[in-house]
Amino acid sequence: MTTESGTAARRTRLLWFVPAQFAVMVALGLFVTGAPVGRRLLSTEDRVTDAFAAHRTPWADSVTEWLSIIASTEGIVGVTLLCVVALLVLPGTPRWADAVFLGASVAVQSAVFLAVTMCVERPRPDVPRLDGAPPTSSFPSGHVGASVALFGGLAVLVWTRVRGPWRYVAAAVLVLVPPAVGASRMYRGMHHPSDVAGGLLNGVATLLVVGAVFLAGRTRDAGGTVSGSRDGADTVLPASPGSTADGPVDPVDPVDPVDHVGPTGPTGLSVPAARGVDRRGAAAAGGPGRTAVVVRHPHGCGDELAERVRADLHRHGYTEQRWTSTSVEQACGTLSEECAVPGVDLVVVCGGDGTVRACADVVAGTGIPLALVPCGTGNLLARNLDLPLDPRDALEGALAGGDFPIDVGRVSGDGLTSTRFTVMTGAGFDAATVRDTSPALKARLGWAAYVLSGARHLGDPGMRLSVRLDGGRVRRRRARMVVIGNVGALQGGLELLPRARPDSGRLEVVLFDPRGAAGWLAAAGHLASRVVRGGAPEQDGSAPASTGGRSVAGGSLEYFSARRIELRFAGAQPREVDGDTMTEGTRLLAEVEPGALWIRLPGAPGTTARDRAAHAAPDAHAAPAPAPAPAPAQSGADDDEHARPRPAVH
Repeated sequence: MTTESGTAARRTRLLWFVPAQFAVMVALGLFVTGAPVGRRLLSTEDRVTDAFAAHRTPWADSVTEWLSIIASTEGIVGVTLLCVVALLVLPGTPRWADAVFLGASVAVQSAVFLAVTMCVERPRPDVPRLDGAPPTSSFPSGHVGASVALFGGLAVLVWTRVRGPWRYVAAAVLVLVPPAVGASRMYRGMHHPSDVAGGLLNGVATLLVVGAVFLAGRTRDAGGTVSGSRDGADTVLPASPGSTADGPVDPVDPVDPVDHVGPTGPTGLSVPAARGVDRRGAAAAGGPGRTAVVVRHPHGCGDELAERVRADLHRHGYTEQRWTSTSVEQACGTLSEECAVPGVDLVVVCGGDGTVRACADVVAGTGIPLALVPCGTGNLLARNLDLPLDPRDALEGALAGGDFPIDVGRVSGDGLTSTRFTVMTGAGFDAATVRDTSPALKARLGWAAYVLSGARHLGDPGMRLSVRLDGGRVRRRRARMVVIGNVGALQGGLELLPRARPDSGRLEVVLFDPRGAAGWLAAAGHLASRVVRGGAPEQDGSAPASTGGRSVAGGSLEYFSARRIELRFAGAQPREVDGDTMTEGTRLLAEVEPGALWIRLPGAPGTTARDRAAHAAPDAHAAPAPAPAPAPAQSGADDDEHARPRPAVH
């Protein structure tokens, strides 16, 4: 008679196949990189990556970016943790074996991947890459292997644990995710076809081994329970959050202090007089002896990148360079002191959105142009300005371009020192998520840390608030969060504020208030449709948002537009600016400063690389169309939230 403990012991011994899996993967990697046949294969594969690079489109760029984000370390760890938690807390008996199988598959695949990359050295394809290259070998693809372990594992659980015809559709969709990720990685210039094949093999082998250990012999009976196991005795094998699907997690910007205020030059009211000045020729020429101040985030901008930035600036005529590093105490280093010395021709920011915000707060209104070298996690301002996300490409394009004015916002409130922002500010759910994200966890998991923090706030009650636009009437609303934006796009092309433009002279506002499951689905569907349409401008014929707002997604999203936004909350709410946490409070006042910040760009804001290629010399410093006059104040007419129409969701 076979005992249960004896069966478990034999299953555990199957884990010895993992070292064999590692050895096979290393042998394949050395064959591809070292053997003559492998080198000939490499030359053949170059045709595939070259073809992908030659046929890129904005729509495909956005789709493949989302697939890469889903299969990144942050995405894989975040989804794995959510699925494991769901398996353990959903109604019914906790599915310990299924949870361990899923977590162990992701962890083992990552461990084998990292071990193989230590033994195999293969360069990335020699094509323009759309993502930053991690320091690991190109073989095998970590993104593909991780997606096989996670989504393939979920497909196995759906197929073996779920009854009903829809399981075939669900399992098929999950199985198609890894090949789609592999195609996206080749499209974005990150892997050769054999790297993708190696990732698929590594993921499938991991599922076979881990599945044999934790799932073999376990079936679902007619009652829907798992038999043939003692799940309560299983032990969860933790995933390795310190590793990534394609390398270690990139360091992230520390939280920049939001109360840092640099010298405040003229506000947006006095800038437009200088907006017609054309400095494009001088900017592109970069004459001899020009001075640049470089603000460097020491973790985002490593020594190698710093040396390249130094050389590129020198090549463009910036022979005098003054460098300063950021810190928690000094979010923009000594930029205030450097700009106080006459003769600064350019400020270069090597960092993420927090560092850019702190530098813009100092430079806005001074007339000194700012150049961005995106080195952060989100790089939202760079994305919205259509800058390349490769740091050197972004700097090279900027130095060859001209100076263009963009708006900045100024935010203040109870307990807040007035400060500028370049991307977004807001209150509620998003601010609570940022506030409660552990800095240590963020450093290890990246964006997945926000997912975990946000999950804790999904059940938070909505807030009651009043909104006043340009001194007009008060509108009373209820919302889960409110976001005020100078720009509107998030990662992956997701447009939270589709009408936001950095040179419009206005700020856009969205109130997010999904009510029930239907509301969440309607909001998600509306935002996803914006990604599928590639961010096409909205042509709905609706009246300007400032005259009454416009409601979409069954009332889950309501948009406004104004130059001055006053928010008052019924109770103290968490608040944030450009991803940095501010103190809780009951008031938030945001005003636009039109054209207050000069940015060194390859072309005018809103023009893509394709536009710039078609029009080699766009006009710089063209003043935007004047914003419409603010709506006159209307006394004694509060717009109650209950009067707001909320169409039914079908």
